[in-house]
Amino acid sequence: MITTEQREKLRGWFAGRLPDDLFEELPELTVDREEITVIGRIPAPRLTEGASATEREAAVRSRMQEFRERTRETRIEVAREAEHRFRRKVSWGVECAGERALFTHVAAPVMTRLRQPERQVLDTLIAGGVARSRSDALAWCVRLVQKHTDDWLADLRDSLEHVQRVRAQGPDAEPEDAPTDTSEGGTEAE
Repeated sequence: MITTEQREKLRGWFAGRLPDDLFEELPELTVDREEITVIGRIPAPRLTEGASATEREAAVRSRMQEFRERTRETRIEVAREAEHRFRRKVSWGVECAGERALFTHVAAPVMTRLRQPERQVLDTLIAGGVARSRSDALAWCVRLVQKHTDDWLADLRDSLEHVQRVRAQGPDAEPEDAPTDTSEGGTEAE
């Protein structure tokens, strides 16, 4: 978790650093301990009136791919600077005509110990074809909780921000731009 002030500095840095013509509007930024995800809106492709859903889908996917290839060097340069400054990997994605695609992202391993009843839940999801492995089943459960508890999670995040602000005023507070541990691997900064 980062504080509201840290999030605002991060958004300000990206707003000032990204070329004005890269996205249609300021990108959406999502941040956690390992990763900064930048998702920007790009123009929808022009289609003939009455284009089929298949034609529309192909055009949107093609537009996203064209953007990815055309902007690769710029995005790598910005990501390198941001990774050095914020000590987090930078991942990229786009939104086009209501569709979203991530180009890169960090898949951070998370270790946990589960008791038999909890493992049985995961094994039932595997047996039912919902997931291929316990890892997939656990990720599915996290997404399900996330989907159904947005308000609760938002309240919890607000509370955590308050705790971080109080901690930052304490005697052991770190400087504002102190690096965080990034010893675990990630993806290329595309």
